[in-house]
Amino acid sequence: MPAKHLAKDHGKPPKSALKYDRVIVADLRRGRRGKHHDLVEGIFQDLETLPEGSAIKIPLDQIDGITLANLRSAVHRASLSRSLGTETLSDEDSFYIWKAPSWKVSK
Repeated sequence: MPAKHLAKDHGKPPKSALKYDRVIVADLRRGRRGKHHDLVEGIFQDLETLPEGSAIKIPLDQIDGITLANLRSAVHRASLSRSLGTETLSDEDSFYIWKAPSWKVSK
């Protein structure tokens, strides 16, 4: 019985080869780590020890060119993910943040 001749692959990958790697979904980190992560982490570390009735004052000229809108948005996302109610206020020079009294995210 004659041997079957295998088709030459001409350097092409076999049809079953994957273009991208596969990963297990359970191994993926689900948290967001945006470009303002370190700043926001520092803010929330300070919020943990903040006495009631006090606010954190963040000078806008010390936040490395982050716009007020982007800072406010990053803080809002972080407060929702932590189920921590916060309130904010800003003026020409500073951004203020404090814990909202008796507030909890409903899930």
